[in-house]
Amino acid sequence: MDKISAIRSFVEVASCGSFTQAAEQLGLSRLQVSRHIQEVERWLGLRLLHRTTRSVSLSVQGEEAFIYCQKILDEVAALQNRAQRHRQELVGSIRIASPIGLGQALLFDAVDDFTREHPEVKVQLQLSDEMVQLVDERVDIALRYTQQPDESLIARRLMHIDSVLCASPDYLAGHEPITSLDDITAHNCLLHASQTRWLFVKDNQNIEKKISGNLQANDMGVLIKAAMRGKGLIHLPCDLANAHLASGELVELLPEYHLPGKTLWAVYLSRSYQQHLIRHFIDFLAERWQQDILKQPAPAR
Repeated sequence: MDKISAIRSFVEVASCGSFTQAAEQLGLSRLQVSRHIQEVERWLGLRLLHRTTRSVSLSVQGEEAFIYCQKILDEVAALQNRAQRHRQELVGSIRIASPIGLGQALLFDAVDDFTREHPEVKVQLQLSDEMVQLVDERVDIALRYTQQPDESLIARRLMHIDSVLCASPDYLAGHEPITSLDDITAHNCLLHASQTRWLFVKDNQNIEKKISGNLQANDMGVLIKAAMRGKGLIHLPCDLANAHLASGELVELLPEYHLPGKTLWAVYLSRSYQQHLIRHFIDFLAERWQQDILKQPAPAR
């Protein structure tokens, strides 16, 4: 039985005191309305209406049932309105996992603009350079740097980000010049997470260099601060490096070599669970970040 339709018929009959008028209001036949009333009475095990050839009136039990049934219809209407608002206005919460550096450099500003445009949206940011598990950590969207997204997830490419090798002018002034890849091994390298090698490309040839240094961190912000204080060489994605290169706080090294960058993807569990809010936020990021972040030319001196 469609209980909501049956309840609606009961409330309409009780309100107008007529099966015929109720049927007209609901766009149903009188027989359909009569069957709905019988279904509600059978469902509740109560006689709700007194029927005569001239009138219809509520029984004592019917009067009580009418109050509850009207509340049910009001709640259904409120739910439908709420769902409509979700579809049109964007309301709700979204949990996003992101690498720390990306969260600080780009994602926070994007979230700030998004929530300013949609003030009823709440965003939870989980910043970590560790790989998060979407199900275990109840994450709606994870932003990941990868060349090949996990095939068990739905993925959307957002942008590609170049990388660059750099150091501060103070560091370069106090150490041996760097004119070739072989020179790198003699310098202190600032290591992200468990890095032990850096990859360079020239003339379509991949060249790996083993690196070492006295500072290792899982937060690029810490490594950038160390680099600007003259502590060593740093391998940076250009979303973090370009501003420091433009200001002269950092200087690019070995520009004739290409450092393979990273491709940023938004990954989520399944389109079948893709709420309107999640879909809209991913669309927002894709539009905002549609341009790849490339290495900027060194400023003129």
